[in-house]
Amino acid sequence: MSNTRINILLPEDVAQILSTVKNKSAYIAEAIKEKKLHDEKKRLRNKLEAAYKAAVNEDYEVYKEWEDTLSDGLEE
Repeated sequence: MSNTRINILLPEDVAQILSTVKNKSAYIAEAIKEKKLHDEKKRLRNKLEAAYKAAVNEDYEVYKEWEDTLSDGLEE
C-alpha cells in the first residue's frame, strides 16, 4: 500500500488531542475510515426507513381498496 503525504489544518482543540497520540497518521486514517463507515450505515438506515414508510403507505392504499369487501357477507 502506498502512502500520500498531505498537509491539513486542524482546530487547536483537535491538534491538542493528536499531540498525545503516538502514530498520528494511523490514528487519523482509522478515524476517517470509521467516520466513512458510520456515514454509510446512516445512509443505508435512512434508505431502509424510507422504503419501510413507502411500504406502509402502499399497504394502506391496498387496504383502503379492499376495506369494503372485508365484511361482505358478514353480519355485524
